This record gives sequence, structure tokens and C-alpha cells, in this order.
Amino acid sequence: MVKDHLCEPFELVLKELLGECPRGLHTHTFFELIYIVSGTGRQSINGIEFDYKAGNLFLVAPNDSHIFKIEEPTQFFFIRFNNIFVQSSKKEKELTDRLEMILQNAKHEPGCILKTETDKRSIIHLMEMIINEHLNHSLYHKELISQLVNTVLVIIARNISQVFPEKISEASEEKAISILNYIQTNIYYPEKLRLDHISKHFGIAESYLGSYFKKHANETLQQYILNYKLKLIENRLLHSNMRVSEIADEFGFADKSHLNKIFKKYKGVNPTDFKKKGAAVIS
Repeated sequence: MVKDHLCEPFELVLKELLGECPRGLHTHTFFELIYIVSGTGRQSINGIEFDYKAGNLFLVAPNDSHIFKIEEPTQFFFIRFNNIFVQSSKKEKELTDRLEMILQNAKHEPGCILKTETDKRSIIHLMEMIINEHLNHSLYHKELISQLVNTVLVIIARNISQVFPEKISEASEEKAISILNYIQTNIYYPEKLRLDHISKHFGIAESYLGSYFKKHANETLQQYILNYKLKLIENRLLHSNMRVSEIADEFGFADKSHLNKIFKKYKGVNPTDFKKKGAAVIS
């Protein structure tokens, strides 16, 4: 598989593609924002497919494998950047650290990264401005583009954070948010989600960790881990061709039967039937 590298901390590319994606299935060593200016088709990230249309914004994280299946001629606007850009463009270390952690979790959320209509409208205007500055090279265009891209990144971070519990906000303690990000990052590694492991990692007494998490998230640590897993499993069932046994293995369940039991308990239907119903709705 082809792996692309970025020689600079930051790069902009406006490109129109017809038919087959010329890069084929490939990965990056950098982050790539993909804004759909026009056209339709399907985007595949890590084997999960979903439709795209004008106004959609996708974030491909480092080492994600992806490819476009173009239906109508599509104009893409690519914003490529790495951690050096994030670090150098933010003066406040706390904001930089939080943004980096949130961006690293983007790979778990398939589909358009924008969750609210207000942010979707804002991104359309911001992208129009960035593209205009990129094409016209007006005075101070580099400085303005940098500021606009920073604004886009903050909006993206806010939308990715929609998977956090409602009680978590920008005013929440940094350690509480760090624990949530840690859980999301290590959701596929059950041994790293044990109470003793998290307690040691964050320097919080094991006897206090549970009450600390519930105080800030308004749900228990185990409830959050399970709910987040189930959300990701729903995405796998709806948007990938993975078998239930493969999904069970990916998320650390003992076997397919264990996943079936847990999924039916909390969702009221077994994974196979959920997938069938979802496919019927999509079609």
C-alpha cells in the first residue's frame, strides 16, 4: 500500500477528480482535512464506507487507509498538516495538548466530522475564504490562511468532542478530559482500560478514580467505556463488511456470543439484525 509523506508542516491542494481515485488505497504520515467543494461519491476509511457530498468535511488521521469512489466529478480541497503545525500555531500549551489528543481520536468517528448545522455553515464560509486566499495570493494571505485553518481545527475539535458526556465542557478539569481521551485512544486495548492501569497512568488512587470520573462525567467509568464501544460497534455494523466475530475480536470481547449478549442487552437487538435493519434504512 502506498504511504504518503508531508515535507512541510502544512500544505493546501485544490483538485478535481473524475472517475477512479489516482492514488488508490493509501495511507499518510500526517493529518489530512478533506473538504468536498462539489460532487458526490463514497469515501472509505479503514474499510468503513459512507457517502459524501458538497459541504462535507472529513479528517483522515495518520496511518488511516482510505480511498475515494467517485460517482460525480468531484472537486476536493485538501488541507494537510502534521503535529509540528499544530504545535507551532498554538501559543497555549494546554490548548495544543488538548487539540492534539482530540485530533488523534478522529479516526474512530466515520463520516462527515461536522455534527451541528451551525458548524456546517461556518465551515462552508471558512473554506470559501481559505480557497480564495490560496488561489489569489493576496497580501498577507499566508498569515490569514494560518489563522483560518486554526479556526477550522478548533471547530473540528469541538465536533469530535460531541462524543464526550454532556457534563464535560471546555471548563472541565484538564485531567478529566485527558482520561476521556485516554479511553478513546485505547478503546481497542482492554488491558489498558483496567481501573488499576488508568489509576497508575494518571496518578490517581484506584479507590478514588471511580468517584472522580463519575463526578465529572455523570456516569461511571465502565458505563462510559461500554457506551463508547457500543457506539463504535454500531458504526462498524452499519458502515463496514466486518463479520460480527471480527468486531468482537477487535473490541476485546471473549467471542461472538459474548458480543451478541452484551449488544442485545443494551440495544434490544442482536448485531446481525441491527446490521440488516441499518442496511435497509440506508438503501
